Amino acid sequence: MIIEFEEKLLELIDTRIATASDDELFAGGYLRGHISLSAASCEEEGIEDIAELKVRIEKSLEEARSELTPADRIIVSDLWNELSNQA
Repeated sequence: MIIEFEEKLLELIDTRIATASDDELFAGGYLRGHISLSAASCEEEGIEDIAELKVRIEKSLEEARSELTPADRIIVSDLWNELSNQA
């Protein structure tokens, strides 16, 4: 279930590539890493709960806050919220 959700999120990111702005491309690429790492950690621990995966992605993003400018954080956060609601 985690793998399917991860694939759905990544597919949603990929479908935006043709029409995405530079900011959206950046946010999508940035999110891909956090999504994949969080999914891998869930898989390693045998966790199948989508809600837990979302918590881990959000925690990963929060821990990496200092990597981004405030403007980039907003772009990434907005895209994450949109993707998590669509998936």
